[in-house]
Amino acid sequence: MKQILAGLLLGGYLVAGLFFLKFWARSHDRLFAMFAAAFGMLAVQRLVLAVTNDYAEDRPDIYLIRLVAFVLIIVAIVDKNRR
Repeated sequence: MKQILAGLLLGGYLVAGLFFLKFWARSHDRLFAMFAAAFGMLAVQRLVLAVTNDYAEDRPDIYLIRLVAFVLIIVAIVDKNRR
């Protein structure tokens, strides 16, 4: 069951990343590029969890990837609202 949920989350993150990548290609807005990168990073961390079969999400390497992705989202929002 955990692998199914991990696969669904991985697919969702990839779809969201491609969604934002499509909008970045049309508008060349940095917000969309940063969101696409963040969702790509979240997909990578889910892939690492699924491949290692270790679903302990409190591992430092997994937590660091997720932390950087969320910080990137916050930076993108702040950057968009400063201009």
